[in-house]
Amino acid sequence: MRLNSTNFRALALGFVAALAFSVSASAAEVRVMISGGLAAAYKALVPEFERATGHKVLTAYGPSMGTTANAIPVRLERGEAADVLIMVGYAIDDLARQGKVIADSKIDLVKSPIGVAVKAGAPKPDISNADAVKRALLAAKTIAYSDSASGVYVSTEMFDKLGIKDAMKDKARKIPATPVGEIVAHGNAEIGFQQISELRPVEGIDIVGPLPDELQKITVFSAAIASVSKEPDAGKALIKFLASPAARPEIVKSGMDPIVGAGN
Repeated sequence: MRLNSTNFRALALGFVAALAFSVSASAAEVRVMISGGLAAAYKALVPEFERATGHKVLTAYGPSMGTTANAIPVRLERGEAADVLIMVGYAIDDLARQGKVIADSKIDLVKSPIGVAVKAGAPKPDISNADAVKRALLAAKTIAYSDSASGVYVSTEMFDKLGIKDAMKDKARKIPATPVGEIVAHGNAEIGFQQISELRPVEGIDIVGPLPDELQKITVFSAAIASVSKEPDAGKALIKFLASPAARPEIVKSGMDPIVGAGN
């Protein structure tokens, strides 16, 4: 019998639910800290996980890095409770070295490309190749980038690669915590850079497209169990679901590429 996508998803989620109950005798509260890259797909998927398992997921949002009050490393440093961390992969590695993550619990979930956005209705610059991106940036009056992985790359590598680092000093700015798309939507930057999955949920912008291949930097988002976790088994079940075939349609819809086999 051929399964349609709805039936397949139900079966896959049922498998995860069985796993959850095999390792947890009762419903648990799973505390998650997650950065923006995977947030859109996560918000759509968590209710399914809760219905299937009976677990309750409590979520705190913040950047994978940086010094803002809601940045995940800052939250952990001040002792906030966490079971699951979902964030940039190399940031999880840093936390593992600090003893704040159970290193062998890490699973890479998705690959996420950087996109370029302008205010809705504004002319879309040519970003078809590196030279075109360079011309667009030199012509723009204001540019915004995030304080997380995409912004670190744009400001410390891409500008240098294009030979425009000095020219960007007075018009490109890092946006802490706030989604870059919101800055662009409000007209406070002509061009914005962030992961496409973080740009898509923002109203009032047009996504021009991903950076061209010669400038693109793919970010891997991963999940792991926090060392302070009080519900590691339920946390592992959530990670397994997010890495399962059942989660892939929502992940693709949000603008990311699932890492096939991550949940197997």
